[in-house]
Amino acid sequence: MLSLIPLLLAGFYVGWNIGANDAGNCIGTTVGSGLLSYRRAIVLVSGFAVLGALLQGGSVMETVGKGIVSTELSVLAVITALLCSGLLVTVATLLRMPVSTSQVIVGGVAGVGLAAGATLNFKTVVSIAEVWVICPILTALMAIGIYWISKVILRRMGGAFWQRLPHILLILSACYLAFSLGANHVGTAMGPITNLEIGISPFLISLLGGIAMAVGTLTFGRRVTKTVGSGIAPLDPVSAYSAQMAAALAVHFFSIYGIPVSTSQAVVGAIIGVGILQGVRTVRKKKLLGIAIGWVATPTAAGIFSFALYRLLLASGAV
Repeated sequence: MLSLIPLLLAGFYVGWNIGANDAGNCIGTTVGSGLLSYRRAIVLVSGFAVLGALLQGGSVMETVGKGIVSTELSVLAVITALLCSGLLVTVATLLRMPVSTSQVIVGGVAGVGLAAGATLNFKTVVSIAEVWVICPILTALMAIGIYWISKVILRRMGGAFWQRLPHILLILSACYLAFSLGANHVGTAMGPITNLEIGISPFLISLLGGIAMAVGTLTFGRRVTKTVGSGIAPLDPVSAYSAQMAAALAVHFFSIYGIPVSTSQAVVGAIIGVGILQGVRTVRKKKLLGIAIGWVATPTAAGIFSFALYRLLLASGAV
């Protein structure tokens, strides 16, 4: 029973990191466009993230918990995967870099699984990786379509209401994206715990993960928010709403099917899409290159780090 405390604390730490790093995905465009203050935005988004975790977090949780590694891991193995992954996301957040926390966790779980000699479901891992490639391309195309349709409607409709509509939609899309974040990433944070039979209901685990993400958003989400909001491409309310809505739809869709995806990739892909419509020169390529490198480096590092650390623990007799 005592082993549950460090296990749940490790899961909470990962959830906190997800909230800190992925808060910018939900509110970066809203804050970057000047519509809402950072403080108001994080309170709003935190509530919807918890709601998404409770209502639709189970599918991804099952995939991460038992879909990547089919055999049950030890408590120490799960803690190792969570802590290694969480530390890497903490470093990325300190560097103001929006990374894929989903990729980091999958890398960490796969690394520990290999170190423990567990059965790794390569087919599931490959399927997840394929979605990671497709997702930013999909959101870029969706954002372009939403932006173009919105511009056509706004040009044809007059009046004060239609001028305020993009601002209203921007807030609503931020809430929807936060809901999708909770639905997808509570499974990312707490899924490895469900690999174990610990006697805690999935609802309570989802609640803990949702609260952890909310706390991360409230306490440490400002750094990445600035990068997403204005570091990739300048955004007006229409382009910001288009990016958020495209990302929210894609992340929610994959959450329903239990596929852990990256909200960072979804949002960045969508922002690039609307940035291209406004002119390729508006996309800050240097910043984008740094983000792309982080997407590849962090899951690879998580896998290597967790593999090496768990092998070290095995050799030292700690397991």
